[in-house]
Amino acid sequence: MNATKTTKWVEITQKISIPEPPSSKNLIYEDGIPMETDWHRAAMNLLIEIIAYFWRHRKDFYVGGNMFVYFDPDQIKKRNFRGPDFFVVNGVADSSRWRDAWVLWEEDGLAPSIVIELTSSSTEADDKGPKKEIYEQILRVPEYFCYNPQTTELVGWRLQAGDYVKLQPDEQGRLWSEELELSLGPWQGEYLSRPNRWLRFFDDEGNLILTEAEAAAEAHRAAEAEIERLKAKLKELGQGED
Repeated sequence: MNATKTTKWVEITQKISIPEPPSSKNLIYEDGIPMETDWHRAAMNLLIEIIAYFWRHRKDFYVGGNMFVYFDPDQIKKRNFRGPDFFVVNGVADSSRWRDAWVLWEEDGLAPSIVIELTSSSTEADDKGPKKEIYEQILRVPEYFCYNPQTTELVGWRLQAGDYVKLQPDEQGRLWSEELELSLGPWQGEYLSRPNRWLRFFDDEGNLILTEAEAAAEAHRAAEAEIERLKAKLKELGQGED
């Protein structure tokens, strides 16, 4: 008798042990370093906007970007902290609370489930070097992606047995995220009325995951098309356009 082999995915929520923490009022929330370009700012907001809308019915996650992730009290003394351009934390108890930073000792030790860095010529070495090491060896972030808009290079890693293993792209050059159950890849189109090559999410059938504004516009177009179809049907039946 042949046994059918099945695969079951189990979500693992990563928690980090934190030493005695300092008071939140002593934390630094800004480093005075501006975003690289207008594209970086818009691209970061686009990713956050998409996930916030796509998971709008969920209350157990937090999505943020360009904000510090505090995991070690010594970060404050050494000032060696930086903020991911985009990150998602799964298993959050209170997703509605506003946060100035993601402070692990205030979040029951919860670390990000996925991080995306929008790199540039000035940040790529840091993003693929020291930052990658922190996400891999200290925060144990299950998935990490880097996208360079200048070269359109997209690379990603998945944590396996304690080390990052490089992900292989599909035929469209996209990388699959098990944490989001979506793929990630470049997309040519308009966002904020600006045509460019953006980093976007796609479902398992390759469909683009829409922003709230895009979904509303698509629904409006569908409604208009249905009205025109009904008008044409009435005209065909000889009842006039009205």
